[in-house]
Amino acid sequence: MRIILSVVFCFCFFQKVQAQTINLNEGFIQQNLRTAQLLGEFDPSVSFTSLPIHTGKIGVKIDSSLIGSNEYGATLKTFFGKHGTLKILPVDFIMEYSSHHPYSRNNGSMIPNRGYQQLVSFGFHAELGPLSIQFKPESIYAENRNFEGFPDSHYGITWARRYNLWNHIDMPERFGENAYKKSLFGQSSIRLNYKGLSLGLSSENIWWGPSIRNSIMMSNQAQGFNHITFNTTRPIKTPIGNFEWQVVTGRLEGSGFRPPVPNQTFGGTNLYFPKNDDWRYYQGLTFTYSPKWVEGLSLGFIRWVQMYGEFATTNSDYFPVFDGLFRKNDRYGLTSDSLEGERDQGAGFFGRWVWQDAKAEIYGELNYNDAKYNLRDLILDSDHARAYTMGIHKVFQKSPTSKIYEFSWERTVMQQTSSRLLRDAGSWYMHSKVRHGYTNNGEVMGAGIGPGSNSQYFEFAMIDKLDKYSIAFEVIDQDNDFFIYAFEEAQDFRRYWKDFNVHFSVQKKIKNYWGRINVVYSRSLNYQWELDDYTNPYYHAGTDVNNIHVNFNLTYHFNSKKKSNQRKDINFKL
Repeated sequence: MRIILSVVFCFCFFQKVQAQTINLNEGFIQQNLRTAQLLGEFDPSVSFTSLPIHTGKIGVKIDSSLIGSNEYGATLKTFFGKHGTLKILPVDFIMEYSSHHPYSRNNGSMIPNRGYQQLVSFGFHAELGPLSIQFKPESIYAENRNFEGFPDSHYGITWARRYNLWNHIDMPERFGENAYKKSLFGQSSIRLNYKGLSLGLSSENIWWGPSIRNSIMMSNQAQGFNHITFNTTRPIKTPIGNFEWQVVTGRLEGSGFRPPVPNQTFGGTNLYFPKNDDWRYYQGLTFTYSPKWVEGLSLGFIRWVQMYGEFATTNSDYFPVFDGLFRKNDRYGLTSDSLEGERDQGAGFFGRWVWQDAKAEIYGELNYNDAKYNLRDLILDSDHARAYTMGIHKVFQKSPTSKIYEFSWERTVMQQTSSRLLRDAGSWYMHSKVRHGYTNNGEVMGAGIGPGSNSQYFEFAMIDKLDKYSIAFEVIDQDNDFFIYAFEEAQDFRRYWKDFNVHFSVQKKIKNYWGRINVVYSRSLNYQWELDDYTNPYYHAGTDVNNIHVNFNLTYHFNSKKKSNQRKDINFKL
């Protein structure tokens, strides 16, 4: 035993490994790298299907011109003969404001909030041999002002049908009645790293799939969760191509907040059924293969399974993600009372193809939130329980020194198909047994548009070095699954809730500061599906509202004086 410990100690002492992550709070930096890849300025082997990006010697090499700093995390001190390193990470400050109702998109630990909200995060990264410790906690404050939610004017039956969603997902309209304050470990981790592999504990947000705005299976829409991770930190090169993967096992928590008007009744029955307060056991994996013979192509698979902790521990079901993919292999039958019936699961495929000569990429993902019985079932009823995202990203540049013009389009469809008429799968992210649904701390862990919704997003941008100016147009069909379920008997086709959003964005790098401000004007038609039944003419306007949302993201990089490959203490200048 002493010999083994001595070998491990010597390995830790003499190996010099560097690994840190560009966390998802700095999503605009990751997007800058993705654009650079289309221009041939960033490693073409990176698929951008498993984030965050790992930097350092065991991660991806990033040219300093792409992040505006010679080191992402500036070296504060070296020790043990330079085998150990202590770095100070960039400071992140995020501010949001919504005027009428919440607008929440890929903002991690922040919550759906009306009014002012902020997130502050800073920390350190320490390395000794293969061991790395990243401590980057987050502090969140949200004003959490009251707003017009699901209206009292809806009929009792409409409330009952809305509660069909709320009883099967942890997605509160409002996080309590007071200001919201929370401190978290945030983007922190403890890892053992070797070459392109990493094993450790983490609370970081992760992102799976090639989508830029609406990743269906895993995004930073919700707060990050504590998990064990085994992942690649860079593409693993083999004679047949490159491989990337991540396997996580973690613990999901509920928000602790109830839906609106929890004492609401219909037909003498309480509509709200309190959820199990048990934690949830989560396991997921993503796997990406980039074939050697097709340049720029990446293909992948995602699967996740969750269940309440009592079922995982009682049945020693610790590796459900590696169990049979089809229900015909269920060990305990197909009844809703079987162990498999207590699981919520999803699986899907994705692809991304970069055409570097054309400075463009196309991508897409197709996912299912209900397990198929067998392969024949998948082929015959391929629309059942499916959701997809597809997108195009193209840049234009006349010469290497000229300005860059960028176009991107993304389409996401979460709404159920006609398959629901014979075989209702329920909306994405909700579940009849795991009644918190696919959420963590009250927000979905996938597409920010939410269950039953569809979206289209067009963006046009001009890029000058690290500065970017853009305008975008977004159309969102808000929860069409609920709309059809609630109003199909009345044949009321007037109540679609649709948002028309215009985004104005400016991103600038000034010395050590890298900031981005995004202003969204939103016009909601038939907000909350509200419309007066007794107004003439029959096809008249419902409740249409305006909303202004502002997101300001500022990152400060500390200075690091560095010559060649030698690291020296940093020069603090604020």
